[in-house]
Amino acid sequence: MGTLHKTGCVLCAQNCGLEVDVDNNRIVKVKPDKSNPKSEGYFCRKGMNVAFHQHNADRLKYPLKKVGNHFERITWDQAIDEIAAKLKDIVGQYGPRSFAYMGGGNQSCHLEVAFGVSLMRTLGSQYQYSALAQEFSGAFWVCGRTHGKQYLHDGPDVKNTDVLLIFGWNGMESHQIPQAPRHLQRLSKDPDKLLIVVDPRLSETAKIADIHLRIRPGTDALLLKSMIAIILKEGWINKDYMENHTAGFEQVKSLFENFDVRAALKVCELDFDTVYKVTQAYAKRKSSLRYDLGIFMGRHSGLNSYLIVMLQSICGRLCVPGGNIIPGHIVPFGPNSDERNPKIWRTVATNAFPVCGCFPPNVMPEEILSDHPERLRAVLVSGLNPLRSYADTTAYEKAFQRLDLLVTVELAMTETAALSHYVLPSRSGYESWDGTFFPFTYPEIFFQMRRPIIAPEGEPLEQGEIDLRLADKLGLIPPIPEKLYKTAEESHAAFRQALMEYAMTEPKAMKTMPFILGKTLGKAMGSVHLAALWGMLQVAPQSFQASAARAGFTPGPTLGEEIFRKILDHPEGLWVGKTDEGNNFAEIKTPDGKINLFIPELLDELKSIDAQREEAALVMPAEFPLVLMAGRHTSMNANTLMRNPAWNEGKRPCTLAMHPDDAAVLNLKDGQPVRVTTEAGSEEIELEITETVRPGHVTMPHGFGLIYNGVKYGANVNRLTKTTNRDQFGTPMHRYVRCRVEAA
Repeated sequence: MGTLHKTGCVLCAQNCGLEVDVDNNRIVKVKPDKSNPKSEGYFCRKGMNVAFHQHNADRLKYPLKKVGNHFERITWDQAIDEIAAKLKDIVGQYGPRSFAYMGGGNQSCHLEVAFGVSLMRTLGSQYQYSALAQEFSGAFWVCGRTHGKQYLHDGPDVKNTDVLLIFGWNGMESHQIPQAPRHLQRLSKDPDKLLIVVDPRLSETAKIADIHLRIRPGTDALLLKSMIAIILKEGWINKDYMENHTAGFEQVKSLFENFDVRAALKVCELDFDTVYKVTQAYAKRKSSLRYDLGIFMGRHSGLNSYLIVMLQSICGRLCVPGGNIIPGHIVPFGPNSDERNPKIWRTVATNAFPVCGCFPPNVMPEEILSDHPERLRAVLVSGLNPLRSYADTTAYEKAFQRLDLLVTVELAMTETAALSHYVLPSRSGYESWDGTFFPFTYPEIFFQMRRPIIAPEGEPLEQGEIDLRLADKLGLIPPIPEKLYKTAEESHAAFRQALMEYAMTEPKAMKTMPFILGKTLGKAMGSVHLAALWGMLQVAPQSFQASAARAGFTPGPTLGEEIFRKILDHPEGLWVGKTDEGNNFAEIKTPDGKINLFIPELLDELKSIDAQREEAALVMPAEFPLVLMAGRHTSMNANTLMRNPAWNEGKRPCTLAMHPDDAAVLNLKDGQPVRVTTEAGSEEIELEITETVRPGHVTMPHGFGLIYNGVKYGANVNRLTKTTNRDQFGTPMHRYVRCRVEAA
């Protein structure tokens, strides 16, 4: 028996609480932490296997430089000196648009983002590329238009709802809300509750649903438009709610009033009576809605999000108990980067814009391969693996090979790291301080600060420390008075006062604050991430300060310090705030405080959605007669830092799921190797014949095709996806990829 530590999982955004037994500097046993107030003793088999994340043969220990076709170990000083010099030359010669920071998507290192973004901005760039823009751009953009800020994404009040309507979310496997399987099973077993799933697949969640609408892939917009039309025709609209809390619906109402619902549902291959029953239940009962990647990454992605907000609003289900609520947060997880603001950049080759401050990864290869004089030439990748995580691996390989400078900060020798000019080893989520930031709880606001429980081997650094060293070498940090270093060692109160005085006299202080905190308080604490947390709590928005007061903390200038101490005293995590349950509408930030239901930019697309046009658009070409859902969630796939395949030993983790009717036509057998081909490329994979998928529909998991210890295992689904198969927000159409399948 070693030493037991309270920590959190780093393999998905839920960060469930764990109790980890560490013996001889290795994780030897993992169990769920019942004292964690967010997860309450829940975890999945991914959390159970975090030892495979922490300990693997591909772990990086020292800075590496590519020399010819191989890597050579170098010192940190040499790495920072050379990278800073090259970055300075590139930006100096080609301008700040030549540099991009690709980070912010690593669940094991949220606090690094403060440093990475500061490095990017002090170099004059706005190009942050992130997984947030890989999946959620359309949904967040719609929130910006309807709710007033892009980061105000809502979620279902699952504890208090009577009806949960799900679009494209397999919560039994992919979670996305705390303790998702527990909530889903509870709803499923309660005879007074109703669980409804809209999904082409008979997913694990669909299997326990009261009603499963097995929709034709790509027709979600038709279904949503039909449901709104039914509500209007039957007079189920919540008139009082609409009058008091919404604006703009009258400008689009006519597009639903004469809509041919029966024809539309025929294209969706759904029964009218069942859809009518589902619509009635949602409109007339205490209902909530959860939608996810199934429609975020499908046809009409942004429009689907818009239609869902309309559906919620006309039924009076937004910002109300038991409906969909906007959770609180310590700080927003991204800025409101409204592209109508002329100060917001667009990319030079694709004219793409950011959402929540993040540019879509789908456009990066084109931005690198462009002939534009301000094309991307230098990229810092921090804690991400775009060569397996993002669409079109082939395009990314070609683009990254053209870069003048590619630096990867990572735990392991990933496929992206292997292509880089420099590889810098970072500490894992169990070797450094880091926190949880995704606001999935309501009404309470949760926070947990993971602490180091494993001593790092070699010379890895906190990710934020690496950014700080680069900024320092580049001369981006203003002179820091000795008083700040001295007071950082004395007391936080004295340091806070000295910092305020310094910030009032140094114009560059606020822009470079993470670096200043890291060099001073971070040195005293032994962690730049811990210093960043302290600083963040001192300047938390007023909305969070009010939430913190409701949770029992003392309002005033010492509030941040009080919360900081409490966080350190509770390694299991704690409630740091509580939103105003009686006034969730206060979260709406539109000028008039109402949900805006008129978005002119989506009007033409909304008008075009009818049975005839959609049926024509859904005709499959002879070359690619099947629809591939690229990216199936299971308990056997995780982010690509779960590199050791031993965690799935004895299982079938990476298969192509196909309906028996399609397999019979193609004369294919279960377990045989098949070749999947799309316009992007081909991959070989094991076939799994199952009735969980529809005829004409095949699915394939993400997170495989990894090269571990020199050996490839599984198939890389992103060899089959193209960056150009995207919507106007840059979201990839992973849930609707035309393909063919044949014996390998």
